[in-house]
Formats: sequence, structure tokens, C-alpha cells
Amino acid sequence: MDSNNFLGNCGVGEREGRVASGLVARRHYRLIHGIGRSGDISAVQPKAAGSSLLNKLTNSVVLDIIKLAGVRTVTNCFVVPMATGMSLTLCFLTLRHKRPKAKYIIWPRIDQKSCFKSMITAGFEPVVIENVLEGDELRTDIEAVEAKIKALGAENILCVHSTTSCFAPRVPDRLEELAVICANYDIPHIVNNAYGVQSSKCMHLIQQGARVGRIDAFVQSLDKNFMVPVGGAIIAGFNESFIQEISKMYPGRASASPSLDVLITLLSLGASGYKQLLKERKEMFSYLSSELKKLADTHNERLLDTPHNPISLAMSLKNLDENNDAAVTQLGSMLFTRQVSGARVVPCGSVQTVNNYTFKGFMSHANDYPCAYLNAASAIGIKKEDVDVFLKRLDKCLKTSIKEAKKEKSVNEISNSNTGTEQLED
Repeated sequence: MDSNNFLGNCGVGEREGRVASGLVARRHYRLIHGIGRSGDISAVQPKAAGSSLLNKLTNSVVLDIIKLAGVRTVTNCFVVPMATGMSLTLCFLTLRHKRPKAKYIIWPRIDQKSCFKSMITAGFEPVVIENVLEGDELRTDIEAVEAKIKALGAENILCVHSTTSCFAPRVPDRLEELAVICANYDIPHIVNNAYGVQSSKCMHLIQQGARVGRIDAFVQSLDKNFMVPVGGAIIAGFNESFIQEISKMYPGRASASPSLDVLITLLSLGASGYKQLLKERKEMFSYLSSELKKLADTHNERLLDTPHNPISLAMSLKNLDENNDAAVTQLGSMLFTRQVSGARVVPCGSVQTVNNYTFKGFMSHANDYPCAYLNAASAIGIKKEDVDVFLKRLDKCLKTSIKEAKKEKSVNEISNSNTGTEQLED
């Protein structure tokens, strides 16, 4: 249904869907024209009736899946061929026209570069709100958010940029309280829901936030929630006209690949297949949690108590950290070289500068979290075999790391002792 596939088509424009490689044409099912028009990524393209139809169908199917996953009152969404960070930027740029005086974005701290850089790229100044430690969990400081709004003035704030899915011991933001604050001060609210569609708890937070307060849009990754290649996201919301405004902010046409990938995937799975994946993920989270706790106890460590995080877990690395500072990061390298991907080791006191902003304790979501730790997540598609192999390899790596760290510490102590003796003799 795209014009480049019509028999007898005569193209004399600058973009006529001509493809030099047959392999490339087959890879894209000869849907070459992409989606959207120069003024709206959701608009129908006359040259690409087939691609446009598939895009409309994709957006409709994805909207249904979001409702199925727990956000029942969502009214509109569209797939955008950009990952989560740039999709958040698109939302901020759309808000710029509604709030021309605003220059700040209130952002409860989450140590993930793309969501931070999304605000910088849009031309705004992030106002970082440090989290508060409650037990082992890092939670939203609601009082600090409201105090900062009063100090800066609501009219100078573009939006509150909150987060659902995240690495433990950080837990999802207090979305209901933030949504109420946004409603009270008439401030837009954008939610980074990167891999939250797979979690009923994250989706419930968004639904409740929209019910009691204000959420303007929430953004989620295609690859993290639907097991497709990287390069797409879904922008969704409760006000149909605002979501349309965001789609019109996208300049030019766009690749149809992310839309086609997720459509093929969801039609292959069906609603029942996707619900089964969500069920299995939740079961694997419980299994990973119980088994990781057993392993932590074996090594005299602790599974951190983070009940508000439904996807990510954290295990302390206190013993390893006490023996050798470098041993924590070395553990991460050992796991990666043994083909364990996705596990994160977080040392204490790491400092990193991102776009001229310096974060103390980077990766831990706090300036001085009490201990080093290791992250593991139960994400959609994980299997029992993944958990079992991970735990087996982690166990071996921990034994090796602790042994080497103690040995190095002993050598250093002997070396320091000898140095002290030589100085006394002199």
C-alpha cells in the first residue's frame, strides 16, 4: 500500500522510497516511506498508506496493552522512534510553549544519565531533590519538593519530572503525593516510566496519581517492556489533545521500524501471551528475591529491604568493601567476563560529573548511602535458568573476590609494618 510498491509508479520527487539493497528492502518489508508527515509524526502520509495504517494500528494496540497493564483511564498514546531519554526531551519541549517563563524542572534524584540529560538537552535547569533514607529505601522527599516550588515560584517551573521503575535501593517516587502537589500548584507532571509497564505496581501508581492529582504524560521504553530492539518509546497520557501536541512537536517523518517491531510482537503474543509474561516476571521476582537472600546470608551479607521496588533488588557488599575499596568494582568486572550481564555493583563515594553537575555517591541515588551493594533485576522475559546461573556465578565470584581482597589487605599490612620498622631503625 506504499507508493514505492505500486506497479507503474513514476516517482520524480526527492524521496520516492528507492532502496539500493534488496536485503535492506526485505528487512523493512518494503515499507520504505516511514511514518508521519513533516508536521506531525502521527499524521497519515499519502505516499505511505500501508505504513500509516500499520502505525495507527500499532498505537491502538499499544493503548490497549497499557490499559491491560493497569492504567485504565489513559486516553491516548503514540509510538515514537526514539529511546526514553529523547522522548522525555520531546515532552519538555512541548511544555515550553505552554510555559514560556519556566526554566526549572523539579527532579527527585535518580542516578541515570539519560533522564538527567533529557532535561539539559531541552534547555532547562534540573533542580535536584535529594532522596530521604527510610530503612534501606531511598524515597521521595515530598516536603523538599514543595519547599523548592515555593522558593522558585510555580510559574518558573516547567514541570515535575518523576520516576517509577528504578534500581534498588531507590524505589518509585511517591507519585500520588507529587501528582497532588502538581495539581495544587498548577504545574505539569511528566513521569519517566522507562520499564514500568511490566510492573502492575508501577502502573497502579500512575493510575492513582492521575486519579487524585495531575499527570500530563508518562514515557516508557519499547525494548525494556516488549522485548524488541532498542530505539523506540511510547508517550502516553490522560489528555488526548496534549499527547497530540507532543506528536506534532516531532520534526519531520520517522522510521516505521519500532512501530512495526512492537506490532509484530504483540500480535504474536496476543493479550493472553503478554499477560503470561507479566505473571512469569512477577513469579521470578519472588524467586530471585528468596534465592538472593539465601546467598547473601551465606556470605554474611544482607538483601536490602526494599519492598516498594517491584523489579530491582540490592544485596549489600559490606564485607568486600571493608577489605578492599577496589574489590567492589572488580566484582562487577568478574561477573561481566563470566557472561553475567545486567548486574550492577555500586561502590561507596563514587563522584561523577554529568553536564557540569557533580553527583556525589553517583549510581547510589544518594550522597552517602550506608554501604556498597550489588543490583539484580527481574525484568520481563527472565527465566528460572537465568536466575540459577546468575546465583551460581555470583557465589563463585564472591568467594574469589573476598579471598583476594583479604590477601591483598594482609600484604599491605605487612608492607606497612615493615616500613614502620625501617623508619624506627633509621
